[in-house]
Amino acid sequence: MKIAIGSDHGGFELKEKIRSLLIGLEHDVRDLGCYSPDSVDYPIQGREVAKSVASGQCERGVLICGTGIGMSIVANRITGVRATLCHDLFTAEMSREHNDSNILCMGGRVIDPELAEEMVKVWLMTPFKGGRHSRRINMIDSLEYENDSFEAH
Repeated sequence: MKIAIGSDHGGFELKEKIRSLLIGLEHDVRDLGCYSPDSVDYPIQGREVAKSVASGQCERGVLICGTGIGMSIVANRITGVRATLCHDLFTAEMSREHNDSNILCMGGRVIDPELAEEMVKVWLMTPFKGGRHSRRINMIDSLEYENDSFEAH
C-alpha cells in the first residue's frame, strides 16, 4: 500500500519510528516531512499528506504532531479526507471499521511509541465494515457547512 506520512517537530521522532515500521511491513512510504526536530508549522505537512491521499496519489496517510489535534483539524479541511485522531487500539480499529478513515492522526507527545506502532498495524489491517456505516460516510461526504450549521444534501 502507498502511504503518505508527515509530522511537525513535536511528532518527528514518532514519525521516524512509524516510517521505519511501515517500510518494514513493505509499504511504499512517501515521507512529506518534516525532516528534523527543528520547529515547523504543522499545517504545511498536514495539508501535503491530506492532498496526497485525497488525490489518490497515496491510499492512506499518517500524520503526527504533538497532540494529533492540529493535524486532524488541518487534514479534515481537505475534501475526501477522513482523518481520525486515535489514542488507543480500540479507536484505531473503529476509525477504520466504522468511519473508513484514510488518515490516522496521533500525538507524538501523548502516545507511547510501542502503542503507536500497534495502533498503526491495527489501523492498516482493519477493513471498512460498510453497511449502515457506508450510509453515514455518504452523509458526511454530502454535508454543506454554512454559518456554524449544516444540512445534508
